[in-house]
Amino acid sequence: MAEQEVTLLKGNEAIAHAAIRCGADAFFGYPITPQSEIIETLSLLKPWETTGMVVLQAESEVSSINMVYGGAAAGKKVFTSSSSPGVALMQEGIAYMAGAELPGVIVNVQRGGPGLGTIQPSQSDYFQATRGGGNGDYYVIVLAPASVQEMADFMDLAFELAFKYRIPAMLLSDGVIGQMMERVVLPPYKPRRTEDEIKKECPWATFGRTKDRKPNIITSLELQPEEMEKRNIHLQEKYQTIRDNEVRYETKQCEDADYLIVAFGSAARISEKAIELARNEGLKVGLLRPITLWPFPTKEVAAMAEGKKGVLSVEINAGQMVEDIRLAVNGRMPVEHFGRLGGIVPEPDEIVKALKEKF
Repeated sequence: MAEQEVTLLKGNEAIAHAAIRCGADAFFGYPITPQSEIIETLSLLKPWETTGMVVLQAESEVSSINMVYGGAAAGKKVFTSSSSPGVALMQEGIAYMAGAELPGVIVNVQRGGPGLGTIQPSQSDYFQATRGGGNGDYYVIVLAPASVQEMADFMDLAFELAFKYRIPAMLLSDGVIGQMMERVVLPPYKPRRTEDEIKKECPWATFGRTKDRKPNIITSLELQPEEMEKRNIHLQEKYQTIRDNEVRYETKQCEDADYLIVAFGSAARISEKAIELARNEGLKVGLLRPITLWPFPTKEVAAMAEGKKGVLSVEINAGQMVEDIRLAVNGRMPVEHFGRLGGIVPEPDEIVKALKEKF
């Protein structure tokens, strides 16, 4: 077995290292706090000299997502990264990719909003990510890393799911995970696919050919309403397949719990300490951490919440995921929200206090 390569990295740096190692063909992006280390690290590593990966700073977020659209249309493994207001600018391009069924990865290291907001951490892009922030009936797969290790691990997973289902995939991180430093086991290098391999794996791509030798056309446009309805029905069937097969979550100390905390990303990390403090005070609390925010672990939340005295959604926002939890629980037990706003990250003891006050 090859010796593991272990290093100390920021979350954003881990994204860059992992992208190169998982065989990414190109990155197109634009700097914005708190995720600029991604493009900075890629520039320092110079993967164009080693793996042939393209790294390009576009003139804007709108340009970068459309470059991702173009690269994905050729069957390439391409990604972009930004932070909240930058990802807002990308929504049209993401919707185009969803409509054209193109695989690609978008990394969002969230900051507070709305608008330009603050450069401090937040989780207030939950709705934007999980509801499809652009126009039309579509979703993107959303993975929520809670550690620097998962920032690295989820890059390869995001590409895998994106190509498996021909759908954009998003890593929804935040400024805490992006800026914190932890020990990381870097993934092994995967070779970039050859043109022949891409043609075999992606017969739908722009260089492919149909039986009558006409070039494939990549578009989300359909002027005939009957055909557009067929396309939308096909997308909805695909989304249901993803719901049935790709839900990911993690639980901790739920077996004997009287109360359940549901949290993702950095809020889940803080909630782990809150559970420890609560149990020291005699409160039996467990944690369910959604790893896929879409598809959301609806059935799993409902099952884990059954019989509990209350469910607390801990988020660094005004309350967004809590709506999905309430839909899952369907009124069978009380569900409350606790969060901080403006880029303030909650302390574990604040979560324990909220749990006592709300139930």
